[in-house]
Parts: sequence; C-alpha cells; structure tokens
Amino acid sequence: MALSTQFRTLRPGSQEGATRSMNETDMEKAYNPAAVEERLYSAWEEGGYFRPRPDAEGRAPYVIAIPPPNVTGSLTMGHVLNNTLQDILIRWRRLQGVETLWVPGCDHAGIATQNVVAKKLREEGRDPHAVGREAFLAAAWGWKDEYHERITGQLKRLGCSCDWERERFTLDEGLTRAVQKVFIELYEAGLIYKGKYIVNWDPLYQTALSDEEVEFREVAGKLWHVRYPMADGNGHLVVATTRPETMLGDTAVAISPGDLSKAAYRGRRCVLPLVDRELPIIEDDFVDPAFGTGFVKVTPAHDPNDFEMGRRHGLEEVVVIGPDGRMSERAGEFAGMDRDAARAAVVARLAALGLIEKIEDYTHSVGHGDRSGVPIEPYLSEQWFVRMAPLAGAAIAAVRDANVVLTPPRWEKTYMHWMRNIRDWCISRQLWWGHRIPVWTHVETGEVRAAIEAPGDDGAWRQEEDVLDTWFSSWLWPFSILGWPDKTDDLARYYPGTDLVTGPDILFFWVARMIMAGLRFAGDKPFSRVFLHGMIRDSQGRKMSKSLGNSPDPIALFDRYGVDAVRFSMTMLTPWGGDYLFEESHMEMGRNFANKLWNASRYVIGRLEAAGLRYGDRIEAAGAGAGTAAGPLADWLAAEWLPVAEGVLGAPAEEDRWILSRLTSTAAAVDANLEAFRFNDAARALYDFLWKEYCDWYLEMTKPRVHGADPADARTALVTAAAVLHATLRLLHPFVPYVTEAVWERLPGTADRVIAASWPAPPASFRDETVEAELAFRTEVISAIRGLRKDVGLAPAREVAVIFRTAVAARRAALERSRPFLASLARVTDVRIEAPAAERPKPAAGAFLEELEIWLPLVGLVDLDEERARLERELAKVEKELAGLAAKLASKGFAAKAPEAVVATARERHVQTADKAAKLRESLANL
Repeated sequence: MALSTQFRTLRPGSQEGATRSMNETDMEKAYNPAAVEERLYSAWEEGGYFRPRPDAEGRAPYVIAIPPPNVTGSLTMGHVLNNTLQDILIRWRRLQGVETLWVPGCDHAGIATQNVVAKKLREEGRDPHAVGREAFLAAAWGWKDEYHERITGQLKRLGCSCDWERERFTLDEGLTRAVQKVFIELYEAGLIYKGKYIVNWDPLYQTALSDEEVEFREVAGKLWHVRYPMADGNGHLVVATTRPETMLGDTAVAISPGDLSKAAYRGRRCVLPLVDRELPIIEDDFVDPAFGTGFVKVTPAHDPNDFEMGRRHGLEEVVVIGPDGRMSERAGEFAGMDRDAARAAVVARLAALGLIEKIEDYTHSVGHGDRSGVPIEPYLSEQWFVRMAPLAGAAIAAVRDANVVLTPPRWEKTYMHWMRNIRDWCISRQLWWGHRIPVWTHVETGEVRAAIEAPGDDGAWRQEEDVLDTWFSSWLWPFSILGWPDKTDDLARYYPGTDLVTGPDILFFWVARMIMAGLRFAGDKPFSRVFLHGMIRDSQGRKMSKSLGNSPDPIALFDRYGVDAVRFSMTMLTPWGGDYLFEESHMEMGRNFANKLWNASRYVIGRLEAAGLRYGDRIEAAGAGAGTAAGPLADWLAAEWLPVAEGVLGAPAEEDRWILSRLTSTAAAVDANLEAFRFNDAARALYDFLWKEYCDWYLEMTKPRVHGADPADARTALVTAAAVLHATLRLLHPFVPYVTEAVWERLPGTADRVIAASWPAPPASFRDETVEAELAFRTEVISAIRGLRKDVGLAPAREVAVIFRTAVAARRAALERSRPFLASLARVTDVRIEAPAAERPKPAAGAFLEELEIWLPLVGLVDLDEERARLERELAKVEKELAGLAAKLASKGFAAKAPEAVVATARERHVQTADKAAKLRESLANL
C-alpha cells in the first residue's frame, strides 16, 4: 500500500510548521536559485531569525560589527568575500545555540560622497560651490537616501543575516553625538591641536588626506641635476631633484655635517636660479651624503622632511604650489601654470641658461590619492591633528599581551612597527559632507572653544568650516553603534564584540584606531580576535579596479550562478590569509556543488516514501516486522531528528557505520577550521564529504540495498542517508544558506527552518577507525579500476575481469569482502586474487596501490593498435605543453616580474602536466 509521506515545512514569514504531501512538493530536477533566494530571505527577515536569541547555556554573546561599506557604493568582490565570511561565522554560532548579533551599517564616505554629489550637481547645471553649504548637504542627504537601499539590498541578496533593526549610519544622530563627545574630550585633554604643517594634499578633491589615504605607486620619472651658482661668484654646486618646479620655493641648500668633501661650502651662500634668491648652505643630519650630489635643496613648504629641517633651522616657508595644483604668485613668471606644465617650463628655462648638468632616468615611489588617483601634493596648511602616541601605548599592549589576537599572526609585526612609529593623525578635511568640527571661535576676542553648540547666543561665535576625516567616526564604530555614550542595554550586553573580519589594507586606517578608541573611551578592547583575509585580485594578480576593467559585477554573477555558488566558490578558493586570483569560471564549481546537493537530496527524499516510511512525531513504517530501534544510531536520531519506532531499522551495515564515522570527523574538522578562521579548509572538508564520500560512495554503495529484497535493510540505508543529509544541511548552511534552506523545507520531519536548527553533534562513538580504513581501501581500489577503465576508453556499462596480486592476507580478505561493491560500482564480474608474480600479465593496464597490484586484461576489450596510437598522440600533446611550461618557469623575466600567485599557479600546472605525461608513458609501456 502506498503511503503519503508528510513534509513538515514553513510558509514564508511564519514560524509555524505546516505539513504537505510529497506530491505537492516534488523537487524540481535542477536547483533554481532565482526561485528561492528572494522568498527565503524575506522569510528569514520577517520571521525575526536575525535577532539575538537568548542562549540556553548562558554563554557570552557572539558579536560582530560589520565593516561599514560606503553608503554610495555598490557591492564589490571584496565585499562579497568579506561579508560571506562574517555570515558564515554568525550562522555557525547561531546554529550552536549561541546568542548572536551582527550589526550592519554604512559609512558616510566623506570624499567619495562629496565627489559624486558635486558631479550630479554639475550635471544639473549647478555649481557645487556656489549653491552653498546647506543646499549641498540637502543634495547629499537626498543622494544618501536614494542609494542607501542599493548597498543594503545587495548585502541582503548575498544572504547576510544581520540584525537590520539595529542598522546604523556614521552620520546618524547617535554616532554624531559620539563623535562630538570624543573630539571635545581629546581637545580638552590636549590631544587635539591645530597647526600649520605639511599635509598630504589632494589637488583634485582639494582636501587634506591622512597618511593612510595615500597610495604609493612606482613612477618612471627623471632626476635633474641643476647648478646653483655660488653667491660670491666663485663656482657653483649641483643639486639633484625629481621635482624642479618646487625649486622655486627653496629657502636653503643642506649638506651633511659629516661630509668632509663639502667642508669648503660650510657657511657660504648660493643663488636660487630663476628667482635670484640667496640661500644659506646649512648642515643637517637628515642629509645622506651618498644620495645624488650630497647637496639637498630645502623646500620647507613642499616636502615633509624639508619642513622639519626648516623648523630646525628657522627657514622661511615659501608656498609656490596652490591647493588646486597650480603655481602660486610666489612662483613668479610661472604663476598660474599647472604643476606639470610648470615642471616642463622650469626645465626649459634652466636648460636655456645652461644650468642643467645632466638628466637621468629615475624610477621612484610617488604618493597618490587613494580615491582620486592623482599625485598628492605635500602642502603647507593649517589643519587639525590628533596626538596619537599617547593613545598607541595601550593598543600596543593589547596585541602584545594577546588581549587582541591578529590572524594570521604575521600581521602582528606589521602592526607593531606602525604603532611604534605612529605619526599624528590629520583629521580635518576641506569638505561639507561629514561631521563638522565642533570648535568655535569668537570673532571679536579670538577665543576658541570646543563645544557641540555655540558657546553663546550673541551671534559672535563662528564654527570651523572643515569636517572630520571619515575614519574619525569609523574608529568609534564598535561601541557607538551600541548606543555609546549612553549607557544602553545593548552596550552593556554586547560590548566588547567578539571577532572582526576585514582586509589587511585597513589594518591601520581602522583596526588599530578602533583598538585605541575602544580602550580609551569604552574602557575595553573592541573585539578579541581580528581575521585579516586576503585580497581579491584578477587572474594576473592585479588589484581589481574599475579603471582596469577587471572588476566583475557581483550581482551579475549572482544572476548567472546563484548566490550560494559565488559564496562557496570564493570561500573555498581563497587561501587562509592569502590573496585569491579570481576567474569567473571558478564560480561553476560552486554552482555544481549546489546542484550536487540538490540532486542527492532529491534522490534521498524521493526514495523515502518508496521504502514505506512515514513521518509525524517519529519515523514509522508500514508493515515493519522484525528489527530494532535500539543502538547509537537510533539514539542519535531521537536526539537530533526524530525517534524511530520499533521494527523500522535493521542492523547498520558497514557502509552505514562508515558514513556516520566520516560525518563525525567532518563535523569536528569544520568546527576546528572555523574556530581558526580557516574558512577554505572548512569548505573543502564539506565539499569532499558531500561530493565524494556521501554522494559518490555512500549513496552509490547503498543503492543495491535500497532496491533489495530486505525492507528493514532498505529502510536502514535510507534513514541513515536521510539522517546524514539532515546533519549535512546544518553543517553546510553557513556556507550555502539558500539551497540548504530550500532542501530543508522538503526534508521529512524538519521543524522550523534550518537557520534555527541545532549544530550537528554526532556522538564520539560513531568514530570507527577500523571501518574507515576498510572503506578507504575499498574506495581506493574501485577508483583505481575506474581510472584504468577511463584510460583505455571503456564504456561505463562494459563488464570486465580484474586480477589482484598481493601477498598480504588482510588485503586478500578485504578484497573478498568487496566483491559485491566491485560488481556494482566498477562493473567487475570476474575477480581473481593471486599471489605476486615476477611477470606482468600483458597486454594489460595496471595500477599500483600499497601492497597491491591491480591488472585489467585488455584482450577483447580494446583495439590495441588504435589504443597505442591514441596514447602516443595524447603524450605528444602533453609533452609539448610541458616543454612550454618549463621554458616559462625557467625565464628569469617571468619569475622576477610575474605576481607570486601567478608563478605558483604555473608551477602547479607544470607538476600536474608532468604527472599526466608519466601516466601516459606508463600506459604505453603496459601495452
């Protein structure tokens, strides 16, 4: 009698289970991500699954604060990796029953947002500067409101299980109060000051940048050697410079005090060409007598080292390049020229005067704005700074004493070097979009105060025009998002956080500053562990950027492959702490994996009804006879899935015990790897378990039992398969949340959703090293036979005879026990087990395992001449490829210039190709 299997599932947005018959929920033949992703995410969000839930065991909450993406930005491949890894951790801990909180939010992105809003205004025919501050800010808030939903919607599409009810924005009211409080506190402590200093100036955006916002690039330029006549008319000296246009601001020439070759120049003066300004020749320890000519032009207003030298010697600071990158009035005849045009003009004038001694090609590192991409200008201007050294000590101790652990640990050395050589932080930006500096000046008395509001109501107080660096709000992120400076319940419950997942490119921008701020203002470290994952690069090892056209659109990848495919591929292929060389074809691996899971689930679910099983509060079977529900398997089923009625199951077979043992090992490996942030190893363990062990071996090995004559044995195989699938869905859920939830809805006996299920905990008693060794040998033998069949081109259904030769009794016994599986999985109908012999059977294809020879006689199976010709053609092709790879790797140019990851890939390909050639030669020899 056919039974109607009942499926316990959920309606979107509901936490109440509903049952429906299998006929109503037949699984589609192929997994269709587009049919489930939006529906399932809505169900999770509406069902409140992302909110923190109390931990029954009373453990400390697990808290992550998202690295806030730019509010005007869109998802990049870096965002995909970073947020996938965070989501894996949150979903893993949630399944473990830990109270979890992942706080989302966006950064106001001062320079980036100001730039896009200004561009939009210009497109509308409006001058961004002429509209005024208030109108500009109104346009910026409008832009924020319009585009905020884009980045948050994309994060939701990715599957990020953040608590969106707690979403924050770095310019919202609460964070603004936090920023103001911190600024005022630091100001009153003497740790914020205003001064005229050399800063990194972006002439395109016309704002100061912090050191961390400067990206250095190797630039091929020139080194000009210029003659400066001596003021007394007696000869000249020669300076070397890469920027002759800045010489117009020179106010001295420096030599090293220890350079005896320059002794004759001490105390004398020279004349600055083109300007005719007399310059003193000073002595300073900064000068390297081995660089250039040993004479150094000193331009205090346009070089940070020269600025310090100028302060030591009381030199005039002459600004010859303005904030827009054009020459100032102090540049004389070159005033108004663009700095590049001025360089060419200055060189031409010097050459005409015979003052160029020589010109050399010179490659050097030039700072560029990390957003504008233009060379930054060291520029003398009044800016606001934070004294960082007093804040750095506690943050150094936090990492040194392992209160904050950086992973991989190699970053500790980099962190310590930067912190011990920390410079003051320029925090002012010449923008309108951002936190306006809370400093007020009295227009009549000049009194300066730091305050949230004007200190008086007489209208005589004027607030600073500049805003704070975007990172000034970001460094307060871990505690400000929880309500600080107010003493909120969230702050008390969820601070400090647990882990931070981010890229090493913002180790100093953000991570180090957050540690400093947390210790200073919130009284504790902001997190205990930091995982610094690798960067996403293109297949040539280049950083992804829009300008290079090598940055794919993640949303397009989601549409083509499904979100789970992209998540899983990137997680498994990004090495621990290393960079990932992205290729779109890699996404096929994740798509194939999701389809493998879907198809295996479809098979198992489809066979459950045929085995006469029904599901309610327990697993029952029509007409169940002799059998038992006792034992570890039944106990585990009762604990993690459903109790089993008496008589449903028979005794577990060897392969049942094996898959349960492998499940137990895999669950432990996933736990250990996630604990160590080894996401790729955790993903690999799950990939191998599901694809190779569960699908390729266990389901295939049990098919004869499933279709066999013993109902109890068939039910045992299927219930084991379903129970392992039930556990595997939970193990996989953090990595591929959509497909696992879609299968979970259809799996009998599943209450609620997989996102709210419990993390698998197979009993340690399931571990069985003996059965694992037995099945490892069996699968290795079958794989070897399958390999031989493939090598000689046999059709899958072709039956064969195989000769085994071994002197080991245990091997012979294991082969005897494997006969049924050799027949069903390798189509071996004639098995001969012999003692080793000196002469090989020929013609035959052979494979060699430990203490075992496997021979596949070829007579009557293949045309030997045709097979020999095929192998020779294939070998010639492979040897040609091998020679090309060897030549490439032997090239000094390739090894020196290609990215390390590209060279490593080439080496790996060489090893694989050499192995393939060796196997082809062996096959030819066997013929």
